[in-house]
Amino acid sequence: MLDTFRDFVLSCVYSQMWNRSRILETARLRLRPLTVADGGDLHRLFTLPGVRKYLWDDEIIPLERAAVLVEASVSSFEAHGHGLWAVSLPNDDALIGFCGFWPFHEPPQLELLYGLSSDHWHRGLATEAANAMIRYGFDVLGFERIEASTDAANAASVRVMERAGLRFWKRELTNGLDTIYYAIDRTQPLG
Repeated sequence: MLDTFRDFVLSCVYSQMWNRSRILETARLRLRPLTVADGGDLHRLFTLPGVRKYLWDDEIIPLERAAVLVEASVSSFEAHGHGLWAVSLPNDDALIGFCGFWPFHEPPQLELLYGLSSDHWHRGLATEAANAMIRYGFDVLGFERIEASTDAANAASVRVMERAGLRFWKRELTNGLDTIYYAIDRTQPLG
């Protein structure tokens, strides 16, 4: 029997079917690393008005940009064990969201990232996905600190960060945008 969450994840990550079996499950979600085949579904999600408003500053990105992002995520998983995860419901493979660790800002800083289709908002699912990523970051990747940021106007994202146990760290202009930063250290209790 596996003793810890870390043992469970390591058993998935280091199995012979590494790319197929690397799945995290929460009470209501199934998370797996994005694959190249997810490019179209991720693009659809990225272009939804509620998702693109803060993630892409309301820009409708081209499919090619989403495909490049997915390819970079696949490479990041191969090289570092982290990238973006597809979020779905347990008995349905349809992509309802994404989460993971992604480099942001200049110079690039690895941050927690999450987003869900508006059909799945207001149910605590983004917080559940964020909590799974925080545990993965600490227990599997060995992070000492996890950071996240959002536009100051994105109150929903702020609530997710706070419910996941992250604490306000700073507020500053980043790339011309009023940005709020939150962080959690390994020693802090999770949300």
